Amino acid sequence: MPPSTDPRIFFASERTLLAWLRTGIAIVGLGFVVSRFGLFLRILGTESGGHVQVGPPFSHYIGLVLVALGALSMGVAAFQHAHYVARLPEEDDPRHYPRAWAFWFGVLLALASAALAAYLAVTPP
Repeated sequence: MPPSTDPRIFFASERTLLAWLRTGIAIVGLGFVVSRFGLFLRILGTESGGHVQVGPPFSHYIGLVLVALGALSMGVAAFQHAHYVARLPEEDDPRHYPRAWAFWFGVLLALASAALAAYLAVTPP
């Protein structure tokens, strides 16, 4: 008698990957907003006649670190998912369902976030 199959294991793994991707996207978004907050303050200062005090550009560097951490979390999650799915028994693999799509989606998001981090690193604060 063949062992019982349970494709829910695969789909639970995919839901976990998507949760990590959502978390990474949120961290990247927060990092971008924090990075550009100093720019917002400078624009606000020039429009109000220079009454807004703008300090050192710490927000730019903190935002850059957050964007890089978000990209790293998405990349690590994608590779962990691929490693886990590769170790699943063939019986737990749902038929006619592409296994690699979620991995490549995670890698693409991680690369796009890394490109955003590189852009933020080369633009002035």
